[in-house]
Amino acid sequence: MSKRDYYGILGVARDASEKEIKKAYRRVAMKWHPDRSDGNKEHEEKFKEAAGAYEVLSDSQKRAAYDQFGHDGVDQAAGGGGGGFHSSHSFSDISDIFGDIFSGGFSGGFSNQEQGPQRGSDLQYTLKIDLEAAVKGTTTKIRIPTLAQCKHCHGTGAKKGSKPTSCSTCGGVGQVRMQQGPFSIQQACPHCHGKGSMIKDHCPRCRGDGRIEETKTLSVKIPAGIDSGDRIRLAGEGQAGEEGGPSGDLYVQIAVNKHTLFERDGKNLYCEMPISMIDATLGGELDIPTLGGRVKLKVPAETQTGKLFRLRGKGVKPVRGGSVGDLLCRVQVETPVHLSKEQKELLKQLHVSFDKSKAGHHSPRKKNWFDNVKRFFDGIKGA
Repeated sequence: MSKRDYYGILGVARDASEKEIKKAYRRVAMKWHPDRSDGNKEHEEKFKEAAGAYEVLSDSQKRAAYDQFGHDGVDQAAGGGGGGFHSSHSFSDISDIFGDIFSGGFSGGFSNQEQGPQRGSDLQYTLKIDLEAAVKGTTTKIRIPTLAQCKHCHGTGAKKGSKPTSCSTCGGVGQVRMQQGPFSIQQACPHCHGKGSMIKDHCPRCRGDGRIEETKTLSVKIPAGIDSGDRIRLAGEGQAGEEGGPSGDLYVQIAVNKHTLFERDGKNLYCEMPISMIDATLGGELDIPTLGGRVKLKVPAETQTGKLFRLRGKGVKPVRGGSVGDLLCRVQVETPVHLSKEQKELLKQLHVSFDKSKAGHHSPRKKNWFDNVKRFFDGIKGA
């Protein structure tokens, strides 16, 4: 597939609507269609480019992947590389677009399926939750603004007691044929806009659209172990379809809020554990917070900053199954501050006591570092 910008190929802005993309594709496909190129290979390649661009941009999930990651996101999704994308547009959908332009002129004999009920658009909602809810699972309610099927006309757009009538211009087909030189071109009926039917008496509630704007409240079950970037699909909770067509789906995108104590990496949790100089030197038992409550952690004497303690099974059970992760606590030895005169004097006495001991006995890492510094500068002088 072409590595050119898909929006540029179709000549649309990056925020173009679904209808604008479809309209642009019709225009480009008509221009470069093989039936009109007399075997011109360049035209054929441009036609294939346009088809590839439409296949991605007409699919809400593929388009989102392309917008975020470019061609790499689309290529990965197409190869099944863990992206979890599933195309909602098949090859026959593209064929239907060609059927709007040509009457079976492309191999495969495309048929027109433009008129009649159309599936509604998919929606996406970003749901922010706390880490505790993500790890343990919960149920929450969300409010979604959407286009819902009009209950007065049941999505037909026609006034109660009436119904849409067949378009007199196209005879209910939704397409009209135009002759342009040697070409016979089939396009959407300008009278009914490709629907094949007309509404004489519009529904007063939806004004003939068959859908109304409303906000609905949905209950969303959050499975235990879910993480940022995961999505929950609510089938049929997207926008209502046109002319009574089926509704699209709603995709709830999860975003886990930053936690005050823990950071998550996959199934493991991490935390920084500040301890006093005394506890680090003499050792002791500390209360450690976990998402399941407090646990006791034995800190051995002479513990240094950076020491990592692993509490097995205190992490997260992955949403897709597998063993529970661990909680890893990294020690940060805290230097005492706001000392009194008496405390400072005691520390000075301790420092003097250290100096009287064997050099480096109490601070082996410090002695080793200064020995390396001395050798470094001796090497410079001798060079």
